[in-house]
Amino acid sequence: MTRLIEPVRTAPSVARPGGIRSRIGWTFVLLTALAIVAYSAVPYFTASLADLAGQDVGLAPTYAAVPPFVQGALYLHIVGGATALVAGPLQFWRGLRTRAPRVHRWIGRVYLVAVGIGAVGGLIIAPSSPAGYVGFFGFGALAVLWLITGWRAYRAIRRHDVPSHQAWMIRNYALTYSGVMLRIWLPLLLMAPLLLGQPWEFDSAFANAYAAVPFLCWLPNLVFAEWLIRRRGLPSYRLPV
Repeated sequence: MTRLIEPVRTAPSVARPGGIRSRIGWTFVLLTALAIVAYSAVPYFTASLADLAGQDVGLAPTYAAVPPFVQGALYLHIVGGATALVAGPLQFWRGLRTRAPRVHRWIGRVYLVAVGIGAVGGLIIAPSSPAGYVGFFGFGALAVLWLITGWRAYRAIRRHDVPSHQAWMIRNYALTYSGVMLRIWLPLLLMAPLLLGQPWEFDSAFANAYAAVPFLCWLPNLVFAEWLIRRRGLPSYRLPV
């Protein structure tokens, strides 16, 4: 039986030196990842959830009253996600891969462990999402795909299938980068009613925006990742003709 989606190598995978656009893109990804970690993750380790909830910091008001097991999962998700966000760009640094392959491999191990920790934590906290069912299914699907793509990347490199490993790592980091895109989409969606000339009230605007980001923060990332994979001639996916 023909599979609905099948892998295909769109062009020979040839290592090309990174151009100025690639360097700018890589620098942007790294800097935005560092900024989001500093802005969104670090505050959770400066005070208790109860204190942060009183200051209305991030998700603290939602998770301050949940059972300790779920609170622990929240911290696992934050630690794993923050570590993966920062370690991920280093894996795409061509100079590190070629000049220090052993360091590249160790950072890769740290990255994949962080993804596993962050994804499991994300699965546990998804049912308590302030976005309700949309948050549960959106963030839950993100956590599952985060695990699957990380596992596929690991299995590919264990088989010494470097092109497939690179493709799966691109997909995986596209999901990791949802932590950045969520913080980009949220203010844009908050301001959307003003741009459309509609009445604006913060609580309703925030509720509408947060109902969209559980899927919006990662679905476009995967589309872009697949385009980038095909552009680089790595094993991609397409509907069979």
